[in-house]
Amino acid sequence: MQRLNKFIASSGICSRRKADELIEDGKVEVNGKIVFELGFQVKSHDKVIIDGQLIKPQKHEYYRFYKPAGYITSADDEKGRKTIYDVIPPELKHLKPIGRLDKESTGLIIMTNDGDLINDMTHPSVKVPKIYIVSVNGKVTPADGKKMFDGIEIETDTGEKKIANAEIFPIEITNKTSMVRVTLYQGINRQIRKMFAVLGYEVLSLKRVQHATITLEGLKKGQVKPMKPKQVNELRSFINKIKKAENA
Repeated sequence: MQRLNKFIASSGICSRRKADELIEDGKVEVNGKIVFELGFQVKSHDKVIIDGQLIKPQKHEYYRFYKPAGYITSADDEKGRKTIYDVIPPELKHLKPIGRLDKESTGLIIMTNDGDLINDMTHPSVKVPKIYIVSVNGKVTPADGKKMFDGIEIETDTGEKKIANAEIFPIEITNKTSMVRVTLYQGINRQIRKMFAVLGYEVLSLKRVQHATITLEGLKKGQVKPMKPKQVNELRSFINKIKKAENA
């Protein structure tokens, strides 16, 4: 026996939180009857249907993917642009990315069918660190770093103004270019590029090298590798610690 929302999440279609919403909206049937009770218990042989689709639990899978430049992080695109699913093996196309990288950015993307993990790592309330190596034109100064740490107002894709924050650490600074390590705890689209643009810099290259505890180490561009159980356990433990700290 297990809770209905966990059963739904184990199918990979959504997180437990989203499953609860589906249950409350009367979109979930168990053995032919609509269920509204969030704590409803189901057995492995029960027939669970959502919007006419039979739901079956599946084994969770976790992969690291080194996204190359020139691909968008999407399953399909109305503009006909290449997506990461043109790169990853066909047998892994049921997996979903945790977070996104814009078309010209490269680096680490965690791919999984674990809806709960995707929700935990992308929900605005859970401040999961993402680390990037960024090259920009011009000489980045300590004053620029302070402005990024204190917050810079940028415009989102919907036109809304938001204060974006970042921690930066210089790696190599010259008069012509600067290479810095940037740590983000937010998930605003093209955040790094927009923040540097406000300061008068153009991003020349951007690579994500770490997401939470998972790194890009050992991967070549375009390569996909399964995560080891130890990596998955360390990631889960790390996310749970963040959630507990924020709820304390």
